[in-house]
Amino acid sequence: MKVFRNSKVVLILMLAVLLLALGTSNVFAGKSAPKQKNIILATTTSTQDTGLLDVLIPIFEKKTGYFVKTIAVGSGQAMKMGEKGEADVMLVHSPDAEKKFVEEGYGVNRRLVMHNDFIIVGPGNDPAKIKGVKSSAEAMKMIAQSESLFLSRGDNSGTHAKEKALWKKAEITPAGQKWYQETGLGMGQTLNVAAEKKGYTLADRGTYLALKKNLGLDILVEGDAALLNIYHVIEVNSAKWPKANAPGAKAFAEFVVSKKTQAIIKTFGVDKYGSPLFFPDAGKKVEDLGK
Repeated sequence: MKVFRNSKVVLILMLAVLLLALGTSNVFAGKSAPKQKNIILATTTSTQDTGLLDVLIPIFEKKTGYFVKTIAVGSGQAMKMGEKGEADVMLVHSPDAEKKFVEEGYGVNRRLVMHNDFIIVGPGNDPAKIKGVKSSAEAMKMIAQSESLFLSRGDNSGTHAKEKALWKKAEITPAGQKWYQETGLGMGQTLNVAAEKKGYTLADRGTYLALKKNLGLDILVEGDAALLNIYHVIEVNSAKWPKANAPGAKAFAEFVVSKKTQAIIKTFGVDKYGSPLFFPDAGKKVEDLGK
């Protein structure tokens, strides 16, 4: 009986030590389990198609204990989700729409994360003869004048917004023209359609490089300042949407602008494509980008 009582005491002591050790490990890790573990990230198809999120999100989840549900859509759709309180945080690339989103009180703490650039790609035989043209708007005008097939995402994404701005600058209204087709798809899928139909499209460089091997499309126009592609992280305003996971959104936003994450972004893609797919910009001013 005494032996049984002693073994029971030892077992209780061992459990107590184990529980204390687990509690202490959380203290030393500088974190406790978040109350609301799930975060909804509304982001662009380019961050998904390039594989960047496949690298960053597991690191964030391991570091913080949050679980990220990623919804990759166009920037416009991502912000619509934010307006309805259907997302907690957004990583998007449509500056004018982003500013409006924040001004109308839907988002807070808009922070610069990174940039790459847009490019105009098309078939190697280049029927519109735009290769090497310095002005992207002029290249768009040449595509229209030659009635060469152009594939638009047509999805109110950041890429679609940039494309519309270029048509406006070129003084061209492409909607309804036989040579102009809207896919309603993300960047990777639109590139695949352009490749299949041997047409032109506007793409972000990162997604193009990630898929280049299987496309058979060439970069024909690049380097124009008007083609800069800038990404910001925005937290959904919890004052407007109390059910939003504000602590989780803040944790994710601070993670993507942190020095360690920015260092990962800086080298992402170099080993596989010979150049980075994005350039880290946290702490910089937009007007200084591309200089």
